[in-house]
Amino acid sequence: MKTATVTVLKKELKYKSNDELLNLCLTLSKFKKENKELLTYLLFEASDEEAFIQSVKDEVSELFNQINTASYFYIKKSVRKILRMVKKYIRYSKKKETEVELLIYFCTVLKEMHPPMERNTSLLNIFDRQIILIKKAIGTLHEDLQYDYNIELEEII
Repeated sequence: MKTATVTVLKKELKYKSNDELLNLCLTLSKFKKENKELLTYLLFEASDEEAFIQSVKDEVSELFNQINTASYFYIKKSVRKILRMVKKYIRYSKKKETEVELLIYFCTVLKEMHPPMERNTSLLNIFDRQIILIKKAIGTLHEDLQYDYNIELEEII
């Protein structure tokens, strides 16, 4: 089966009734957990971005507290998993302010983690890449927000 492009799908969806669209969305949500999470975000959390950001921050904090610190191997594995989750939530939101806030929070928690990330090159590289992404995202924001976020970023570095 050949996958249709987004424009073809959009044209076809225009001809569907509300009931058919509802059934398509429910069918789509049954196949992947990520589809269900995106639908949950769009329906319940997109209207209150601040609460969404806070819930993601709480989840990140809890996951960092659960990291097995027995060796840097397990720490790296867990940090990458947390970062994948954060990136997924950033994709859901599609807002640069949310991206900057979540990445700054991730880097803050990573920097405060014990044992220190400075002792491991991989963790340091992950941190450095996120700092670069934060700077790039800050550059696209309004000047006032750029100033505020740059102050936060300097505190981390």
